[in-house]
Amino acid sequence: MSENLNICLVNDSFPPEIDGVANAVTNYADIITRKHGRCTVVTPDNPAANDAVFPFPVLRYPSVDLTKLVGYYAGFPFSPEVQKKLAAERFDLIHTHCPITSTMLARSLRDRIHVPMVLTYHTKFDIDIANAISSKLLQEEAKKLLVENISACDEVWTVSRGAGENLCSLGYAGDYIVMPNGVDFPRGRVEDSLIREVTAGYDLPAGVPVFLFVGRMMWYKGIRIILDALKALSETGQVFRMVFVGGGTDKAAIVDYAEKLGLTDAVFFTEPINDRSRIRAWYCRADLFLFPSTFDTNGLVVREAAACSLASVLIRGSCAAEDVADGVSGFLIEENAQSMAAKLTELCASPEAMKAVGEGALRDLYISWEEAVDNACRRYEVVIDNYRAGRYPKHTGLTEDIIHSIAQGLEGYNRSRAFQKARMRELSDSYHRLWDGFLAEGQKRFDDYQDEQNRLNAGIEATQQQLRSKFDELTRYLDRFM
Repeated sequence: MSENLNICLVNDSFPPEIDGVANAVTNYADIITRKHGRCTVVTPDNPAANDAVFPFPVLRYPSVDLTKLVGYYAGFPFSPEVQKKLAAERFDLIHTHCPITSTMLARSLRDRIHVPMVLTYHTKFDIDIANAISSKLLQEEAKKLLVENISACDEVWTVSRGAGENLCSLGYAGDYIVMPNGVDFPRGRVEDSLIREVTAGYDLPAGVPVFLFVGRMMWYKGIRIILDALKALSETGQVFRMVFVGGGTDKAAIVDYAEKLGLTDAVFFTEPINDRSRIRAWYCRADLFLFPSTFDTNGLVVREAAACSLASVLIRGSCAAEDVADGVSGFLIEENAQSMAAKLTELCASPEAMKAVGEGALRDLYISWEEAVDNACRRYEVVIDNYRAGRYPKHTGLTEDIIHSIAQGLEGYNRSRAFQKARMRELSDSYHRLWDGFLAEGQKRFDDYQDEQNRLNAGIEATQQQLRSKFDELTRYLDRFM
């Protein structure tokens, strides 16, 4: 495998914003830099960012603060200065991880530097579109634009088979490759001392089952199913504890709903945790991971749990449940609170089953980020060879023409700026030459004036000397007659 790749990774989210895709991009960049060559991350500007902590360059482009609306800083992808910097990097391949703004930037860059572009489809964007746009007509138009953007890529990857099926349901008719994401946790548990430190202050009695959720606190993650199931479980007299780790725009409403159900003594909410070892500590403390999401296309948290020998309860047929064997490497339920409550009741009575299936999850589901990115880099080389051999079709269409026009406009803007700077330097140099000439001429005239003054002063001095001499001579003559 080549160790001289130079990859451009583009995504709408990146630390300090934390989500699954930002985590994926961070791990791609880190492993590519350590093992496979060079890498640059391109992402919207965030005033809270501290990019100096990363062992790879991060290039930020102008953004607008939409955190209250969608939780992110939305980028403006057509920055002439950023495009100029990227065009000078001599990338081998552009890998975009978001099919909207990031891919617009990637397409514009590809038009200038003529290298292949890969897109990874991580998220069910039809759900995101429905949440952001109320009009059905506008939703359909947004989907068409999304699909056209994705279709413009040279190769499309999905993180699961279900993600590919979702993509096709939007109208995408091209090919795709399943390229699973990995987990940045090593296999096994953290030290018991760290578990005690992280969970201190929470009422987690020994022998009481602890359930866990890690992720964005959004209703579409199936959180209502969890809370309703826990309410039903509590009504049977079963003692348990539930911990939610994460933040999100629905968190306040979720906390209110838990209080409304009377679960505050058994359900706890933590703030988002950025320290990965501390998140591992929660996985290691829990007895069961609850993730009834049909939104997620990969469910990295399920593999994170598996790394810690923690079994997950998942919706049958969901993307997160791909490759999970019921009762072997996870537990599958129907998409409703009654099914989850029944499964939790069954497992609370059989803690050894939770432990055994957790070991099965570690054995069957775990994949490291190292392995995942190594697989991606091997495919990068194939994509680069295919592109150079002309095996990918030429992209045409209205948006391609628009992107080309934008790219040409950015290039023209940069050329104009470069011409203006060169002209300004030329004018400045001419001005300085004239000024220097003026100063030199002025200095010469001043020196000539000084020379003339010195000559005049010397003449005056000589005349004064002569007068003094004559005066002295006259004085001596008169003295003879006095």
